[in-house]
Amino acid sequence: MKKLFFLILLPFVFQAKPLRVGIAGMTHGHVGQVYTALKKPQKDVIIVGFAEPNKELGLSLLRKQNLPDSLWFPSLEALIAKTKPEAIAAFNSIYEHLEVVKVCAPKGIHVIVEKPLAVNMDHLNQMKALVAKHPIHLLTNFETTWYPSHAKMWQLVKEEKALGTIRKVVIMDGHRGPKEIDCAPEFLNWLTDPVLNGGGALIDFGCYGANIMTWLMDGRKPLAVTAVTQQLKPDVYPKVDDEASIILTYPDCQAIIQASWNWPFDRKDTEVYGTKGILVADKTNKMRYVSGDRFGKEGMLSLNPLPHDVSNVFPYLAAVVQGRIKPQKDLSSFAINQVVVEILEAARESAKTGKKVQLQH
Repeated sequence: MKKLFFLILLPFVFQAKPLRVGIAGMTHGHVGQVYTALKKPQKDVIIVGFAEPNKELGLSLLRKQNLPDSLWFPSLEALIAKTKPEAIAAFNSIYEHLEVVKVCAPKGIHVIVEKPLAVNMDHLNQMKALVAKHPIHLLTNFETTWYPSHAKMWQLVKEEKALGTIRKVVIMDGHRGPKEIDCAPEFLNWLTDPVLNGGGALIDFGCYGANIMTWLMDGRKPLAVTAVTQQLKPDVYPKVDDEASIILTYPDCQAIIQASWNWPFDRKDTEVYGTKGILVADKTNKMRYVSGDRFGKEGMLSLNPLPHDVSNVFPYLAAVVQGRIKPQKDLSSFAINQVVVEILEAARESAKTGKKVQLQH
């Protein structure tokens, strides 16, 4: 009886404690993910506080969510000193990601930032040096990482080889534009700033395609990057591009990334073309498959929910920090997202010069 009682208790005895997570910044529109996590009954994380230098904004957002003022802190240093978080999730501008890593890495605090990882190669190189000196997990959160369609795509393409050899990937991401979809002023202010965001649609939505393609290529860099950007709405976005197309050239395939603030509706679609068939993945719970015979027989694949630890950003963060997941070359990993930043930097240069940019290997 004692043995049976012990076995019943075992899962509860060894269940991991919720991860203590602090929030750096509240200006990113994706900060809503934090409020959702706070309201979930299953607690993978405990949100210990929000570091937002704009006190009026910070308190206003907390009160809208019926959260106590005591969760607000004027700085990341103050939040860390008071609450002792194990990890920090950054919801500020891309430019500010480096400062978050500078504060956290020497203290051994893990970091996850909203996409993309860094605003430019200079910031990335500083991050690399910090992570090398202070071995923390430095992760990047993309909405598309948590789509069941991408997990199924990996299974079919990489494990089952159902598509044969990949020849082309077309990735379409974007919406009508951040102003058109009523992004909050504090988000819009830096999202449309060429310094704080690093660009417009090229960065905002080009990063998704660069992330997915680098993941499919097992972290390999493309040989070259070619990009074209436009300002189709200069009266709305006078400082940054609102339309971008990026071509990534590999020895045996290519990717076309279409990033836009001009789609008539929201898009996050990935099309993978192989020698044996086609897959079309999006955010829905079904995925289109077209066989590779001459006439292309089409069917729909039903998708299973993702396992809990990889179903969303906060369960994933907890699983990584607590050692249940090793993020070597997954969509959120530092290895993959270093290459994403390099691709985006090359795309900016290509769009500026009108020339193909060769990447160093």
